[in-house]
Amino acid sequence: MAKLLMVTGLGSVTDLASDKKGAFYNTLEEFHKYWDRIDIIAPRVKGQPTGEKIIFGNIHIHISKRPLWLHPIFFLSKGIELYRINHFDLMTVQDYPPFYNGIGARLLWMKVRVPYILEIMHIPGYPRSANFKEWLYKQYTKIFIRFIAKKVLAIRVINRTEVPDFLTKYGISKEKLKYIPAFYIDLDIFKPLDLKKKYDLIFVGRLESNKGLDLLLEVAQKSNLKILIVGTGPLYNNLKLQIDNYNISNISLHGFAKNSLEIAKLINESRALVMLSYNEGGPRVVLEALACSVPVIATSVGIVPDVINRSNGRIIDWSVEEVIGAFNEIKYQKPIIDTSQFEKISSIKNYADNLKSLI
Repeated sequence: MAKLLMVTGLGSVTDLASDKKGAFYNTLEEFHKYWDRIDIIAPRVKGQPTGEKIIFGNIHIHISKRPLWLHPIFFLSKGIELYRINHFDLMTVQDYPPFYNGIGARLLWMKVRVPYILEIMHIPGYPRSANFKEWLYKQYTKIFIRFIAKKVLAIRVINRTEVPDFLTKYGISKEKLKYIPAFYIDLDIFKPLDLKKKYDLIFVGRLESNKGLDLLLEVAQKSNLKILIVGTGPLYNNLKLQIDNYNISNISLHGFAKNSLEIAKLINESRALVMLSYNEGGPRVVLEALACSVPVIATSVGIVPDVINRSNGRIIDWSVEEVIGAFNEIKYQKPIIDTSQFEKISSIKNYADNLKSLI
């Protein structure tokens, strides 16, 4: 078997450093079986542990102690050190503006000449920006993506239309793009359950500005729909304050779900999943809802155009009226979808096999 160097983003390292055992951890639990050794280089996350640790016996995690703007220096020095010791065969690099990982990968490639792929999960601010920072990152990507991608063996994309369309528009050849799905579901957990419906709409995800939660609050204010928000994040306290100040009685904050079983239960207790993101890489919860036979109301971001149609939900614009109208159309709908294509073990094996084919 081969050796792999993975370079992660802030979301993945938060998962690993906090010991919450989220999506990235669960992927590694199966993924590590296909490699002799995996080294993971990750940036520092404020408030989370730094340094090194080993999980699953052959995954070595190296979390930088430097501030984020110095991450390329840590990436380069640690990458050279690991190559001298282990001679990894391939690098996978999760990248996003302002492209600290891409810059570090380019510098490391110049030193060791090991092939590498970029993993572009989504474009911040595209198709719609939630704030000025996202808009700025979108412009930054337009300008620098060709330079960042110049020496890569391939660019991994995780949806079929949104990210590929953006990248090709701004100078990346279609031949360089490699579609490898990133989302899987545990079909033993996410399945239809015979539970009473307690909620009209459920949102599951991190509470951040790109998730369209401002619009969801408007939906609650302008309808009688009973809405549950599951998740935590930087907007949690602000959302709680708005709900209390405006006395919005038909929306509830659940907070962090302790595990996948709890998420599956809450989804099954809901008539529809709602996802109003302005920009998005996935999200995985769309597939989880479909596996539970719960229809989805979502904006056209990430994987949504790939999996949602009128048999399993509605794709909408960023409009309160469209959310309410879509719910009235699908509230008793039972989605029809073949979820076997998203089964966990086969999906992760497909990811590993695709990477090994590049060595």
